[in-house]
Amino acid sequence: MSDRPNANRLFLASCIALIVTAMTFAIRARLELVFEFDFELTSQDIGFVFGPAFWGFTVAMVVGGPLVDILGMKRILRLAFLMHAVGIVGMIVATGFWTLFAAILFTGLGNGLVEAACNPLVATLYPEEKTKMLNRFHVWFPGGIVIGSLVAYLLIDVMVVPWEILVASLLIPLVIYGYLFMGQDMPETERVTMGVSTAGMWKAIGTPLFLFMGFCMLLTASTELGTNQRIDSLLQQTGVPAILVLAFINGIMALGRAFAGPVVHRLSTTGMLLFSAVFSFIGLIAMSYASGALTFVAAAVFAVGICYFWPTMLGFVSE
Repeated sequence: MSDRPNANRLFLASCIALIVTAMTFAIRARLELVFEFDFELTSQDIGFVFGPAFWGFTVAMVVGGPLVDILGMKRILRLAFLMHAVGIVGMIVATGFWTLFAAILFTGLGNGLVEAACNPLVATLYPEEKTKMLNRFHVWFPGGIVIGSLVAYLLIDVMVVPWEILVASLLIPLVIYGYLFMGQDMPETERVTMGVSTAGMWKAIGTPLFLFMGFCMLLTASTELGTNQRIDSLLQQTGVPAILVLAFINGIMALGRAFAGPVVHRLSTTGMLLFSAVFSFIGLIAMSYASGALTFVAAAVFAVGICYFWPTMLGFVSE
């Protein structure tokens, strides 16, 4: 447990910030075909417009990670809030290809800054329970996708409201996490606390194992995020609502991460990474052939595979 008096508030705020991040992925996934129609875009255009959600996310994490040590977590989280706000409002008022592109870029940068700040924040708050608490924190990525998917299904498919209202629903958790972080003292990162110099950090990054793990992190993230983001077009021929399959996958992931403790103690970190890779591979292959109700069976296998993949990778690299 943490000895900081505001640890619970900071952890809660981090979880809600991650919910906003996750909901943006779910909502975009549902609106893919809507954007194609409303803005007269091709599937290739959508791929280009959605690109900043991923490379903006990555750039913000790569640049924001070192800046957390220099500027502090509080400033990075303020910037994340600002990027999220601009991106969400920008998406609501978007009128075409480039305005939508810019809005998604700001959202992607905000998402990456949340990860860049909140991952070391959680690791610093709970130094003796990093992997367990990072898994609990990352419950709310699939949890947020479930929330976003169900909200999208309710508003778009059941109530048939304008898509702008769906995007505006992101403002609710945005305001909540902004309020929870407001005025709170943030701890220094573990690197600063341990007295590791910036030069020492970059030297560690240059080691062969770290470079290899960095490459593996790209594969890990793309396995989960790439599949989930384009699920509406990937599963449109299966005969089942893709947004509900997305909610199903992430519901399983949320449950798995919520009870990560016993699993973490039962399997080694490297064993869990191997387990995750094998099941993710099998699930992806099965989903490419499945249709009807069997789509949910294949999706369940895939969900088991990606459940612990990303947070365990983060815990491994952190340790």
